[in-house]
Amino acid sequence: MDHSTGAPRLPLGPDDLPDGLVTADANGRVTCFNAAAVRITTVPARQALGAPLTEVLPLVDLDGRPWWQLTDPYGGLATRTRQPERNLLLPGGREVLVSARYVRTAPTGPVHRLVVCLRDTDARRRTERSHAELIATVAHELRSPLTSVRGFTATLLAKWDRFTDEQKRLVLETVDADAARVTRLIAELLDISRIDSGRLEVRRQPVDLATAVGRHIQAHVADGRPAERFLLRVRPPLPELWADPDKIDQILANLLENAVRHGEGTVTIEVAPAAGEEHGGSGGGTAVTVSDEGPGIPEESMNRVFTRFWRGSKRGGTGLGLYIVKGIVEAHGGTITVGRAPGGGARFRFTLPVAAPAYLD
Repeated sequence: MDHSTGAPRLPLGPDDLPDGLVTADANGRVTCFNAAAVRITTVPARQALGAPLTEVLPLVDLDGRPWWQLTDPYGGLATRTRQPERNLLLPGGREVLVSARYVRTAPTGPVHRLVVCLRDTDARRRTERSHAELIATVAHELRSPLTSVRGFTATLLAKWDRFTDEQKRLVLETVDADAARVTRLIAELLDISRIDSGRLEVRRQPVDLATAVGRHIQAHVADGRPAERFLLRVRPPLPELWADPDKIDQILANLLENAVRHGEGTVTIEVAPAAGEEHGGSGGGTAVTVSDEGPGIPEESMNRVFTRFWRGSKRGGTGLGLYIVKGIVEAHGGTITVGRAPGGGARFRFTLPVAAPAYLD
């Protein structure tokens, strides 16, 4: 049973897998050849099923040696249970990542079934490019504040007696701001690592979303922004929400800061009950909508807003904030969308499902 929808949960089949799956029986004949394997190898399933595995997948290593002869799954070492993933070549020279698992009838018995996993190297290259881009962005973002900190501290140490107390205070405030910027960037990197690896922890407790939004508005006002720029609308009755308060603060801080920095006019925040269908029929939850009256987000950019490094303008930032926001919302079992506000600006809406104490992580 799928508890998020109340409907029976259908089991996943081989064709639902993103990677190629090929299995062979004790005689080395193919018994499963899923849709991803067809896409990667361009071999039709009807041609593969029942055929010898070595003919369906005539793999060679990067030196041109036949891989099946090298590994000899059916006649090789009787204690071997797997082959680690490695780069091999399909006919025509197409590179593919291949791993294998040997299913034996006994620890040292004959191979009963051979399971081969195929992964397209294009996906790996995209991941590598993303990691390289992340490293370049981080290096660039760290260089500026660290250079500033080093320059100011070196100047203070060399010419301490020449500065007035007011000048010293100004320099130290600048160093403190740059150190805070580095700390925020490191926190973002840790969040991305946890999101990408599925290890983002959600420590749930009761959260009053309306109060949390009000606290963030007060912080902006205390920072010098006019109070009339913010409009908070709360539509009761709000369901009880169990969520991670620190991570909810991350979401609100990012969305409000974006609306203030990149938007114009009044920033409207609405906190209201969410319809059950927004959570797959799970009984509803809470929805928060943040909108502004600025130029908005171009239609062609809407599908990239929650990706890494997307920046809505040239006004600074790493372009990682909304990617992290989406990861946090989804870790809570919620959803987030972006669209155009009635006033023409950007409109972000995230919904969080009802979660009772028994649902705590």
